[in-house]
Amino acid sequence: MKFADAHILKDSNWGRREILAGLFALPAGSVLAAPRVVAPPRPPVVTVLGDSITAGLGVRQGEAMPARLQAALAARGVNVQVRAAGRNGDTSAGGLSRLEGALGADTAVCVVALGGNDLLQGLRPEATRANLRAILTRLRERRIPAAIAGINAPALLGADYARRFNAVYTDLARDFAAPLLPNLLAGIGGSRRYMQSDGIHPNAEGARVIAANLAPVVAQALARTTQVAVR
Repeated sequence: MKFADAHILKDSNWGRREILAGLFALPAGSVLAAPRVVAPPRPPVVTVLGDSITAGLGVRQGEAMPARLQAALAARGVNVQVRAAGRNGDTSAGGLSRLEGALGADTAVCVVALGGNDLLQGLRPEATRANLRAILTRLRERRIPAAIAGINAPALLGADYARRFNAVYTDLARDFAAPLLPNLLAGIGGSRRYMQSDGIHPNAEGARVIAANLAPVVAQALARTTQVAVR
């Protein structure tokens, strides 16, 4: 061992002095900079544009159709955030008027679940068709895939009216190549087990059935985006 090396070993402060000197020689800010933490990507947003059924009238928020839909999609391995954009009493015209605000900038897929109040008010099917077409056209312009949830008109309203009203959804689904659930209340309409006492709105169990029926339709729309893998 050379004398210089032995001298260094005897000096216990040498190592600390050299380390500190090296640290202070680095560019400012490079020593104390924390490692970058990359946040996990946010799940895609599915916005449900609807009326009181979407708003969850009469049931708790966690038991309403949007929350049930998110759970049903998760059970299929599809991780999304379902945003409830329902307003009590909204017709198709009401949904059209607030479309932009409901969508925001982060909607990956929009579920259009309107028309029930048009039906209850006996509005002309042609008006409902025009409003829904305008909504779907705007979604297409923004490159947001749509899923359509229709509502069946009962024959007691007249065979011609029911035929014209029900055709609104099938025709628009074809024209816009959008996945369709023809009747949001399929399997639960008129059932005391699934409907609230008003006979119009689903209870918590009815919302679960709706979500189970709607989930594969929404999954089809999600498969058209690049933001989520659907299995």
